[in-house]
Amino acid sequence: MSEPLYRIAPLLPEHCREICTWRYPAPYDIYEWRPWELMVSLQEEFADPRLRDEQYRAVLDREGELCGFAQLFPIVGVTRLGLGLHPDRCGGGNGAAFVRAIAEEARRLQPEHEIDLEVLTWNERAIRAYRSAGFEITDTYERMTPNVPAAFYCMVWHER
Repeated sequence: MSEPLYRIAPLLPEHCREICTWRYPAPYDIYEWRPWELMVSLQEEFADPRLRDEQYRAVLDREGELCGFAQLFPIVGVTRLGLGLHPDRCGGGNGAAFVRAIAEEARRLQPEHEIDLEVLTWNERAIRAYRSAGFEITDTYERMTPNVPAAFYCMVWHER
């Protein structure tokens, strides 16, 4: 059996600092984070050490290089995934393996939970990767993005 493409590890402050420098082309720039120093001053998301330890993970490649991150957000009976892939790795064909590694980690940590995620309905590239990883669209709704309301799909993971 071959070594997996990705492994899940603790998200370290140096990972967070790097993630905050990632820049995506439009329209994917909606996924960019604020500068690390600002996030730390606000104790926002993964800049809050407690929240980082409880919910966030680094996704490393076989060489141990940071290629993405995951948030495993707890909801009653559900683990909702948030995730980000390094912009240089987007569209490279490994998205399904990346998402599957995160979903498998969520399953390992909370085997009784449903695993889902939200995705903007226009993000066809991500939706293809999620479908390939075993997620199915179960709902459509509108919710706020950082700037405006937008349409989202909720997708639920069905292990294969």
